[in-house]
Amino acid sequence: MNANNVPIVVHILDKEYRISCEKGEEEGLLASARLLDGKMRGIRSSGKVIGTDRMAVLAALNLAHELLQGRNDSLETAAGLQKRLRVMHDKIDVALNQSNQLEV
Repeated sequence: MNANNVPIVVHILDKEYRISCEKGEEEGLLASARLLDGKMRGIRSSGKVIGTDRMAVLAALNLAHELLQGRNDSLETAAGLQKRLRVMHDKIDVALNQSNQLEV
């Protein structure tokens, strides 16, 4: 174990896992484990998937999909902001040019 790592125990579907974690990242790891545990419990309670391995894969796919969707949403938001900034910049340029023409 690296000197910057600490062992953390997480529980997922009533199983205990000891995981090496960088110091300072413990809360993030615990939150991730809680999220995964919740996803897997939801899948298990649906009764449609049998087997821990299959539940884990389905939970991982769901989380990956949510991550990619969030990235896409962020990119769309950033693109929209850039467009609005360009429009505002153009309006400011027009206003400044009109102001300069009035001074001449």
